[in-house]
Order: sequence, then C-alpha cells, then structure tokens
Amino acid sequence: MSRRTDQRRAAVFALYQHDLTGRELGELFEPTAPSFTRALAHAVADYAEDLDALIERYAKGWTVDRIAPLEKAIMRVALLEIVHPDAAPGDRPIPPEGAINEAVELAKQYCGADTPGFVNGILGAVLRDRVAAQTPHE
Repeated sequence: MSRRTDQRRAAVFALYQHDLTGRELGELFEPTAPSFTRALAHAVADYAEDLDALIERYAKGWTVDRIAPLEKAIMRVALLEIVHPDAAPGDRPIPPEGAINEAVELAKQYCGADTPGFVNGILGAVLRDRVAAQTPHE
C-alpha cells in the first residue's frame, strides 16, 4: 500500500472502525500500515470536533449524528486536508479538489447511491466558502 489514495482509504476505515467500536485508533491499523496512514487518522481524530461542526453546518437539515459513520469518516479525512492542510501529514498536501475527488470516489465505491452527491455537496460548499473568504472583495 504505497499510493496515498490507498493510504487515505486505510485511514478512513480505521476512523470508521474507531467510531463503530470505540477501540483505540492505534489498535485498528494493520501492522504494516504506513506512517502517513497512521498520522492522517490521528490528525483527523484530533480535529474531529471541528470537522464535525463543519459537516453539520453544511449538511442542511442533518445533524452529524444522523450521518453514517463511514460517510462521516470519508468527509472528515477530506475536510482535514482542505481546512487544516498543515495538520495533514506529508510534505506535499493534496489540492482541495483532489481531496474532494478522492472522497467522492470512496463514497461511490463503499456507500449508497446518494452518498457521493451528498459528500460532494458538503465538501464543495466548504471549499467554495473558503475560496470566497480568501478572495479580496472590491
């Protein structure tokens, strides 16, 4: 497992298992899990409250408790890399659009038919608002 995409997927599944079982995050990794995978999952866990607040703010009509744990884990990983790129491991952060694309692809692969659009909508809205906030206004 060397590709960062695969490592992100492994971090998502560790976070998902952590949410479901309550087990310590460190216990949920394969013994050969790369340091990037471990560091990403731990960074997401450290920022979970902040990331969940963002999810809830942008998930119109949904509380974060109503969102399935796997969907939440997928969005948390992408949001960490969008909103807190300095907290994400690695020397080359993924561009925000790349983080969204990977999250949508994971949702397509592992979640229900409506999930990719839901994930894309929330992550896209967060990114649009961040870009708008950083753009100088006349």
